[in-house]
Amino acid sequence: MSQPFPSVPYLTGNFAPILMECDAPDLPVSGELPRALRGTLYRNGPNPMFAPRDDFYHWFIGDGMVHAFEIGDGRASYRNRWVRTEKLRREQAAGCALFGSWGNPATTDASVQEVDGQGVANTNILWHGGKLLALEEAHPPIALDARELTTLGPLRYESDLGGHALGKMTAHPKIDPRTGEMVFFAYAADGPFTPSMLYGKLDSAGHLTHLERLLAPYPSMVHDFMVTQHYALFPILPLSGSMDRAMRGEPAYAWEPDRGSHIGILPRSGGAARMRWFRNDACYVFHVMNAWEDGSKIIADVMQYDSSPLFNPGAGPAGTSARLCRWTFDLEGNSDTFTRTWLDDLPGEFPRFDERFAMQPTRHGYFAWRGHESTERSVFDGLAHFDAVTGQRRTWLLPEGDGLSEPVFVPRADDAPEGDGWLLATVYRGADKRSDLAVFDATDIARGPVALVHLSHRVPFGFHGNWRSHG
Repeated sequence: MSQPFPSVPYLTGNFAPILMECDAPDLPVSGELPRALRGTLYRNGPNPMFAPRDDFYHWFIGDGMVHAFEIGDGRASYRNRWVRTEKLRREQAAGCALFGSWGNPATTDASVQEVDGQGVANTNILWHGGKLLALEEAHPPIALDARELTTLGPLRYESDLGGHALGKMTAHPKIDPRTGEMVFFAYAADGPFTPSMLYGKLDSAGHLTHLERLLAPYPSMVHDFMVTQHYALFPILPLSGSMDRAMRGEPAYAWEPDRGSHIGILPRSGGAARMRWFRNDACYVFHVMNAWEDGSKIIADVMQYDSSPLFNPGAGPAGTSARLCRWTFDLEGNSDTFTRTWLDDLPGEFPRFDERFAMQPTRHGYFAWRGHESTERSVFDGLAHFDAVTGQRRTWLLPEGDGLSEPVFVPRADDAPEGDGWLLATVYRGADKRSDLAVFDATDIARGPVALVHLSHRVPFGFHGNWRSHG
């Protein structure tokens, strides 16, 4: 018999899972959906099917559930499905959770101690090489049917390149808009909490063309990375992992600022011996907005925390919010340090931009921000647009008690100028315990949504999503 979920922060409110899969073929709409908006917004996030086995449940480890909003001709439909990983299939058969948090063997059921559960596939979802891929950072991508959202299975990309077969991939690969090439990495490549990494590339058809092993200065949670036209940048920041801690019953990841920040810069053509390391004081970054080259310099705009906002019980208020920051690396300089310049002081997360201009200098950026003091940590209640040319920003704020997802940019047309398009985000309505899909004109977010698509249930707070155009 399934057990009730415990009352812990990441299993209550809109972090709580919805225990259903459903289809809504024709949703009510307030305002008017743009007729040129034709495609599907996919979103992914944690939605555990069963109550956890131990006391260390964290938002990051719930079973992945994909939510799809299909839009066309001014109408919208919705579908959601769990990603059927090996973990979830086995737990469904047992009727309860079998795997411990973070794969902790001390709290994993004996029946699955030797089983690779293929992760939870709960972090990102994108279209590449003719496949819809559900991603998280410790396991291979899992392919889904693009319309029905049924699980097709994990993709291993078997290859003899470099003597490695790809068994895991970051949740944040970068797609080069010029070539369609996907650049990716994976951390803990030799097992949980090891300093080994993989770096690789897939061509536009999804074929593995490059794969090699790298070594980080220490085991770190490397959630995102940066890619320019000629380089890949790997941030090794002091949110470190330790199996010894996990086996002692302590959190597997912990904030260790004395280790400092290390950024490895590698030519995209590869060659581990060509990695160059830059250093600075401790900070943490979950998400990157964009990165590009400026002569001999590399510029990266990131959402930087002074200290880790999670896995760090001692972090005070000043250490729990990210702000938009510009990192600059001088490849021809004599120093191994990099500079950090704050661009904006608004506390926010989930940065996005017009990805047709990835790896080029960009003017327009967008992110979710926290405007109400009563809004809990890890929840965002507003939308921000930052103009890097003027230094100005525009904002839109939800009523107190509501919450906003990461905004996803959709261009108005393939040849539209940078930033000319729409922003799509799910909105949780706290008073009604349900969600809307909000559509904004990206050039004027301050006036609020131009259309709202109404659901009768919640879309739990999740992580990332992407748009697939239907032409």
